Amino acid sequence: RIVNSESSLQVSYSGWALFTECICTLIYLKMIAGLSFALALSVPASAQQTEIPNYSEARQVFWDALYTDGFQELYCGNTVSERGDHNVEHVFPAYWMTRALDCGSRKTCRRTSQEFNRMEADLHNLWPTRTQVNARRGSFPFGEVPGEDHDFPSCDFEENDGVVEPRPASRGEVARSVLYMASAYDAEDGMPDDQLALMQVWDQDDPPTVAEFERNDLIEILQG
Repeated sequence: RIVNSESSLQVSYSGWALFTECICTLIYLKMIAGLSFALALSVPASAQQTEIPNYSEARQVFWDALYTDGFQELYCGNTVSERGDHNVEHVFPAYWMTRALDCGSRKTCRRTSQEFNRMEADLHNLWPTRTQVNARRGSFPFGEVPGEDHDFPSCDFEENDGVVEPRPASRGEVARSVLYMASAYDAEDGMPDDQLALMQVWDQDDPPTVAEFERNDLIEILQG
């Protein structure tokens, strides 16, 4: 039985129907939640998205279909009703993708690599963030920064010596996006050292919320 508290809709499924209707969600969660990375790599390559051909189209789908009624900003946690000064964050940065594929610069990879274009367009890796915070994150690795010297007002986000620390409540989403991309596209080689182990810890410490499940289900509809 699945209960959506916001819409007060209740949907009941038999065990087998739940399995068949949610198989894509289960594949995603198998890859990212509570399993070793070695087991995650056993998921077939069909877990890659193949419906959205490039990032330009992904951005349109992102704002027009995935976040049509406002959103919670990833790094600061603000609830936002309109896009305003926000843009799209690649949690697994495009730079890491270029390293994993060894396809050159981002511009070159877009021109020469279909796989890069699919990776860059994968909605599981895209989140709404404040434009300035997104710029500060850049392609820096995640980590834990000493102290609480926040870089932006009313935002628990810190960057120090090329390491960024998001607020605790977003670390699970961050971790599962990174682990998903690394597994689905065999992109671990593009990641900085020690990121994998940290993401596995954050995944365990901050389990998926109802909102994250709902987002995942909608993404499966939008990109397969």
